[in-house]
Amino acid sequence: MTPIQNRYDFVFLFDIKNGNPNGDPDNGNMPRIDQDTQKGLVTDVALKRKVRNYVDLTRGGKPPHGIYMREKAVLNNTHAEAYTALGIKQDAKKLPKEEEGRRITRWMCNQFFDIRAFGAVMTTDVNAGQVRGPVQFGFSESVQPILPQEVTITRSSVTNERDKDKERTMGRKYIVPYGLYRCHGFVSASLAGDQTKGTGFSEEDLALLFEALCNMFEHDRSAARMEMNTQKLIVFKHENALGNAPANRLFDLVTVGRNDGGAFRDLDDPGIGNMAPSRKFGDYIVQVDEAALPPGVTVIYPYDQ
Repeated sequence: MTPIQNRYDFVFLFDIKNGNPNGDPDNGNMPRIDQDTQKGLVTDVALKRKVRNYVDLTRGGKPPHGIYMREKAVLNNTHAEAYTALGIKQDAKKLPKEEEGRRITRWMCNQFFDIRAFGAVMTTDVNAGQVRGPVQFGFSESVQPILPQEVTITRSSVTNERDKDKERTMGRKYIVPYGLYRCHGFVSASLAGDQTKGTGFSEEDLALLFEALCNMFEHDRSAARMEMNTQKLIVFKHENALGNAPANRLFDLVTVGRNDGGAFRDLDDPGIGNMAPSRKFGDYIVQVDEAALPPGVTVIYPYDQ
C-alpha cells in the first residue's frame, strides 16, 4: 500500500436528536458541556472508538485492518505476537535496538489500522515502541448552546430481593433535544510517511477513514444514541505533502448559520434568540466559500446529503 502523499484537513458535522452523544462519567453521565459557553462537547476518543468499531465490523478484524485498541484486549499479549512472528527474543520493558526494534513497530503498524491512523504508545512490559498517528481529531463542539434535559424512567423489574414488593423502580437518563456538532480533523502526510519514518497510512486507509466517518453511526444505535447521524464531511486536500495553507484558514471557509426561510442567518446575529429552537439539520445552512480557497487546495465531499 502506498502512503498518502497529500495533507488533508476536514470539517465533520454530525447531529443528535433526543439522545446523549457522549456522557460524562464524572458528572452522572450527563452530556458533556462547556460551562462557559453552554455548548455541547464530544471527545476525540469517542469518535475514534466509533471509527475503530466500524473498521472492525466491516473488515472482520483481519490484518491489515486489525484493531489494536479493542475491547478487553491484553496489549502485552498483542505485542508478544510481534516478537513471535519475527523470531525476536523479548527483553522485559526494553525494545530491541536498531533494526529489530523498527521491525517490531513496523509489524504492529502493518497489522492494525488504528495504529497506522491514530498512532499508539506500546511501551508496556512487552515493548513494541511508539508511533505518532497521522490522523487526529479535535473535540467536537455544538454550533449552538445545548440544554440537556433529565428524563425520569421506570422499570417493572427490581434489582434486589428486598425490593421485590415494589411495583417498579425509578431511574433517569439525560438527553439533548437536538444538537449539531462540528469536529475538525487533520491528516498529516509527513507522519504517514513510509514505514521507516511513519506509520504507512495509505490511500486505501484514508478512503476507509472517510467511509467510517460517513457510516459509523449507522452501526452504533443504542437507547442513548438512537438518532445520531453524519450530516456533512468537507475535506480540504493540499497539493503539497506539508500543506498549502494553515488549517484554521480553511476551517474559516466553512460557516454554519440558521435557516431563516431559506436565507442564511449568522449564528452571532442577536435576532437568533427570537427564532424557534432548532430540532433538525434542515434548521441550518452550511456554506463553503470555495471561491476563497488558497492556491493548491481543493475541496471534496465524501458525504453530502
